[in-house]
Amino acid sequence: MHEYDRITDEVLCVLGEAVGEDNVVLFEPMSAHTTFKIGGPADVLLTPASREAVVRALDTCALAGVPVTVVGNGSDLLVGDRGIRGAVVLLRENYAAISAEGTRVRAEAGALLRDVALAAADAELSGLEPLWGIPATVGGACHMNAGAYDACTADVLESVEVYEPGPQLADGTHGRGMVRTYPVADLAMGYRKSRIHDEGLVVLSATFALAPGNERMIRADMDGYQKRREEKQPLEMPSAGSTFKRPVGHFAGKLIMDAGLAGARVGGAEVSSKHCGFVVNVDHATASDVCGLIEYIQEEVKRQFNVELEPEVKRVGEF
Repeated sequence: MHEYDRITDEVLCVLGEAVGEDNVVLFEPMSAHTTFKIGGPADVLLTPASREAVVRALDTCALAGVPVTVVGNGSDLLVGDRGIRGAVVLLRENYAAISAEGTRVRAEAGALLRDVALAAADAELSGLEPLWGIPATVGGACHMNAGAYDACTADVLESVEVYEPGPQLADGTHGRGMVRTYPVADLAMGYRKSRIHDEGLVVLSATFALAPGNERMIRADMDGYQKRREEKQPLEMPSAGSTFKRPVGHFAGKLIMDAGLAGARVGGAEVSSKHCGFVVNVDHATASDVCGLIEYIQEEVKRQFNVELEPEVKRVGEF
């Protein structure tokens, strides 16, 4: 079986040709690319600026046996203090084109939901208002079926263009992948899950099917949702958003508050007193601090209410 050791100079050279030498950075701190402001260095960070460059980068890593982690806005991630081995493909402003035609809006994976919603409002298209404040890219939103205020990405998603990894070869590496487009009905999207997540697909772009609307009313609705967020969520603090998934029949934040854990702290990580469903970075928290606090919360909620809390935040890298 192929075992990854480090990215060779030969592979780095090919990656430089694929995405441009200026878009290859070694040992980049991932704390600069997550909303938690936490995370050690990536072996190599790639910022491809076109669909073709993204595919070439993914194929190059697959053929060389280099593990790949795809990151968007880093808003639902906890990166380990020792960083991420292999290549991180960052899809943000480097790959974020948005276009509107008729009642459809198409966006590349790195576009923020916020910017897609603003573009839709400009085109007098309604449907994205409840999602516009979610600090996710299009790729991340499709990956986890991001949602808020009883709405989710699947509600307005028409189709997704993805990179599908190639078959595993005898030496443990993978062959070249394939670009395919799936209608939303084929993506098995549920609460914080999708086929994209389950099968390790990489979102390249997405098309949203919206409805004609009045721009003034659309923007008023967006402002209303934003005000609700600002009143109830600790948006001023670094965090990964909601730390736990909603347990059946309960709200995670209320369970944590009722357990007396508001303000509970491990190192620089703290349970927000403004919204107990958020763990925030109040003082140079490490990933270990956050993990310790998450485990403490889970233990206390289980002990007091016999409810299992499942983390929504995804752990990546080495801890």
